[in-house]
Amino acid sequence: MHIDPLERKWIYVSLGMTGLFVGVILLTSFIHGVNAPSNVETIDSARLHLSKEFAEDNLGVEENVDGSIMVRMVAARYGFFPRSIKVPADTKITFRWVSFDVLHGVHIPMTNMSTMILPGFVAEVTTVFPKPGLYPVLCNEYCGRGHDHMWSNISVIAKQHWKQSSNKKGDSDE
Repeated sequence: MHIDPLERKWIYVSLGMTGLFVGVILLTSFIHGVNAPSNVETIDSARLHLSKEFAEDNLGVEENVDGSIMVRMVAARYGFFPRSIKVPADTKITFRWVSFDVLHGVHIPMTNMSTMILPGFVAEVTTVFPKPGLYPVLCNEYCGRGHDHMWSNISVIAKQHWKQSSNKKGDSDE
């Protein structure tokens, strides 16, 4: 089999570029700590309201013994529930999301918080909000005709004010 020298050079160039791109992707993912989700947890989306963890009374903010925060939310056409929550700044916050119906995406602008919520799976993301403010929660996966109305808000309050408030599970600004 004969390969023309010019074609051989283009094969080397294309393989070299492919290798360079794969190398850059691997290097930047290692530097920035990007990895595949390790928490694969399934749930029956049709029975969410019957589950202990995602029953309506258990949605919202819960403070753990170690001072970290657990937030449980449900994505459903066309909203995130609860619609509004309060969390403290400079605190480790773990979000646990489930979808009631179809594929949804969660994006909180100006943060590193973005994930997909697949029906039948629990999406878990841990983050820290460094400064107080109002953060919108947007759906970034088209989920139907009411997609553009799918939103929620997170009020991040200063840590010293959090200790003074009585923000318990289910205490939201609905």
